[in-house]
Amino acid sequence: MQASEISTAATRQSAGEIAILKAAIRLFSENGFDGVSMRSVAEIAGVSKANIYHHFASKEALYLAIMQESAQKLSVLVDNLEEGDGDFEQRLRVFAQGHLDHLFGNASTLRLILREVFSGDDEKGRVLVEQVVGGILLRLFEIFKEGQEAGVLRAGLDPALCAMLLLGVDLFYFQSHGMLKHIPQAGFALQREQYSREMMDVILNGMLVQDVEAGVQQ
Repeated sequence: MQASEISTAATRQSAGEIAILKAAIRLFSENGFDGVSMRSVAEIAGVSKANIYHHFASKEALYLAIMQESAQKLSVLVDNLEEGDGDFEQRLRVFAQGHLDHLFGNASTLRLILREVFSGDDEKGRVLVEQVVGGILLRLFEIFKEGQEAGVLRAGLDPALCAMLLLGVDLFYFQSHGMLKHIPQAGFALQREQYSREMMDVILNGMLVQDVEAGVQQ
């Protein structure tokens, strides 16, 4: 996936485009980028190959459009974190639950994105930042920075690191859920709401017992 071959994807609404995207998500998730042809996408979508090229300039552009649509849904969650009701902690908890629901609700697409993230390909990583998630992450970092400046987030912490920690624990649960649910001691894995609530308690309050009066860890 070369950046020079990719153009920014616009919002797509037509029935034909939706059918193409759904077919592409299914095939890319099953076979990977190299294992999918535009002809196979056309067959599954019930459209002509020429119709796909009418909407998407290349297979790379189609692949990117899938990831951009998923990122747009995440962008809405960030909007709500920034402008929603409640104090900073309440909005963080709502965001965390919404993010977890987003991962499971868009599992096939998210696995495509994670495949690119874990590929180790520097060019793919650059494209993901520049054209898929970079702007969203920067907004999220800024929200955490503003929380710190408002005295809600502890001084001395890296706001960007805090934001990535929140995203990371959700991603780990998403990726390992199929395994964790078979471990009796991992009871939290059975309910996403329970996991999100208890994990946010850990993130926001820490794991170590604090001696409030002495200001040291016990």
